Amino acid sequence: MPRSDASNAGLPRHVAIIMDGNGRWARQRGLPRSAGHVAGVESVRAVVRTAVDIGLANLTLYAFSTENWKRPLIEVNHLMTLFRGYFRKDVRQLRDMNVRMRIIGNRSRAAEDILSMIEEGEKLTEGNTGLNLAFAFDYGAQEEIVAAARNFACAVKEGTVDPESITVESFSKQLQTGGMPDPDFVIRTSGERRLSNFLLFQSAYSEFLFLDTMWPDFRRAEFLAALEHFVARDRRFGTVAPEAVA
Repeated sequence: MPRSDASNAGLPRHVAIIMDGNGRWARQRGLPRSAGHVAGVESVRAVVRTAVDIGLANLTLYAFSTENWKRPLIEVNHLMTLFRGYFRKDVRQLRDMNVRMRIIGNRSRAAEDILSMIEEGEKLTEGNTGLNLAFAFDYGAQEEIVAAARNFACAVKEGTVDPESITVESFSKQLQTGGMPDPDFVIRTSGERRLSNFLLFQSAYSEFLFLDTMWPDFRRAEFLAALEHFVARDRRFGTVAPEAVA
């Protein structure tokens, strides 16, 4: 079992989590949706701390999708307030934990103060050498893939890139996760079983785990239990096990 005092051998290089279920968690308790989002921030802290403790190399958390802008304005505003609070309170703690923080997503729609906090947080932690923590904020995989394709199309038109030289590897480098390995393990909480426009290109060979647990209830114990599922799996990447061909 992965534990704080255990070797990180066998752990995924990169875990990506779709943090889902805050609203339903709150509704089940007769609370406003905002209470679920507040509780969800505590789960973020618990999962990040656990990732640091066990020596996980890369963690990506789906914080806000491009589609989330369609939610009621009062909820969007509350989420932005929570983001502001997290960046103000937690980024220095991330620095002290040797965590390097980055944000993936479309930054053109973020409020100026949030964009400034993002840039400040990335700069503050850029020299850290421990956990690489990515928050997918205003992120949509389809938008990301189209942007990468557009960049290549422009380069081909300008004559700086030969179309025959475009490979999976070179395309991957154009994505916002460039520099991080593709996620070995994708976890989604709340019982939903879909990717919801999250890391579509990068998840081609990911292992998936869909849990009924709501995100506010997903803390250290739940994260470690989820990692046990990954460690027990046999990953073949399209091949067959040696004994199958013997």
